[in-house]
Amino acid sequence: MIMVAGCFFLAANATARADDIVGRATVIDGDTIEIGGTRVRFDGIDAPETRQTCLDANGAKYRCGQQSALALDDFLAASRPTTCTPKGKSWDRIVASCRRADGEDVNAWMVRNGHALDWPKYSRGRYAAEQTAAEASSAGIWAGQFERPCIVRKARCD
Repeated sequence: MIMVAGCFFLAANATARADDIVGRATVIDGDTIEIGGTRVRFDGIDAPETRQTCLDANGAKYRCGQQSALALDDFLAASRPTTCTPKGKSWDRIVASCRRADGEDVNAWMVRNGHALDWPKYSRGRYAAEQTAAEASSAGIWAGQFERPCIVRKARCD
């Protein structure tokens, strides 16, 4: 039995690249985590800002940025460690695609569950199908009204 578990561990980590960042993630906000002191920004998605509020399906204001971060924290806690494959660097953070220990794509999950948006400027539409599904099912922020996070940051969205 021990040998089988050891083989599974090796197989699960066989896809890791030398420059991957692997470890227990601390959530900074809905699209940024920290692993071992390294800040990682999720590639191709944009989550509501921590201070951002949205309107739910009944028109009530809620802290959608906080909700996004909490959902991410719960999702990552269910399957550790987190592995991030760097795609580049932006400001003080590595930009990466991340996955849980069970192989689930974190970036895609955030968009599919309405906790972040596909950002075509950077994703080239990689998460468009997940966003379409989230919008169709009124998941997360799609249940009500929201401003795009880039607008809340007063940044260019295109």
